[in-house]
Amino acid sequence: MSERRYDIDWLRVIAIGLLLIYHIAIGFQPWGVFIGFIQNTESLQWIWTPMAMLNIWRIPLLFFVSGMGVYFAIQRRDIKALLLERTKRILVPFLFGMAAIVPLHVLLWKNYYHQDIEYVFNPMHLWFLGNIYVYVLIFTPLFFYLKNNPENKFYKVLSKVLGNPLGLLLLLIPFIAEAELVNPESFEYYAMNAHGFWLGMLAFLTGFLCVYSGKPFWNNVTKWRWVLFAIAATLYILRLLEGEFNAPYYLKAIESNLWIFTVLGFGHKYLNKPSNILSYLSQAAYPVYILHMVFLYLASWLLFPLALPAFAKFILVIVITFIGCFVTYELIGRVKWLRPLFGLRLK
Repeated sequence: MSERRYDIDWLRVIAIGLLLIYHIAIGFQPWGVFIGFIQNTESLQWIWTPMAMLNIWRIPLLFFVSGMGVYFAIQRRDIKALLLERTKRILVPFLFGMAAIVPLHVLLWKNYYHQDIEYVFNPMHLWFLGNIYVYVLIFTPLFFYLKNNPENKFYKVLSKVLGNPLGLLLLLIPFIAEAELVNPESFEYYAMNAHGFWLGMLAFLTGFLCVYSGKPFWNNVTKWRWVLFAIAATLYILRLLEGEFNAPYYLKAIESNLWIFTVLGFGHKYLNKPSNILSYLSQAAYPVYILHMVFLYLASWLLFPLALPAFAKFILVIVITFIGCFVTYELIGRVKWLRPLFGLRLK
């Protein structure tokens, strides 16, 4: 199963796009400033209704897709080539981003709130890349063992289990255990903490194993996608009715994974086809992810002091952030020495 999977490429692009919208929405919440965002005076708290649904699976989905990507990468590489390629495409942009990108949006935040200006070397939104690189180092020996020993007993059992609807329930157990054992202050807060590290590791490994198990898994989530959607939506509605989107962590872990299985099922059904748009967006997604906080903060810095309706500012921040990111991506793509710093291959 080493053919190109366009649905996985699409889900990566969509997940990063949703991440941008999610980050923009934080600036319109009454608590945005407390987690380091420039905050508009007038809130748009209704936006958090869909964001609360998205929040518990947006980051885990990215880790799932990252693990899946490694499966396809090792089909064409040996261990040395994989580690070299992941170092170039993950570690280098991660370090460059901490040194040159993060300080820019921190500077905008400090200027907006009249703080002392100082240089900050910090992962911030790039923490995700550091985690993935660590997971690659940890799991590479296992992944290549599985690759070099096809049709082993583990593969046969895994393929059979994940081809059964009840087998999907087994995948929930480690995530429930993580949520209960780590017991984070907030289930939805993943950045640079133990919860984000362990949940990300589970999602990364599970994503790899789902692809490794073969067609039975994909047939399973595709066949049962509407049932998975119905259960996930029911759990979300129960949180919505609660009033503050709260629920026990084990239920959030279940809901999170059911949304991911739903997305994988619908994606496999409808998105597994090539397109010129996908080719472009798939290349752009990584640099856009690295850059987006700079343009988000710049747009907030420019617009939030203005006497405009909050929703108008929200739309304008979205437009400025996306245009800024894609224009800069086009410029980066034309400068040979900049390409590797943003995870792009040399032409």
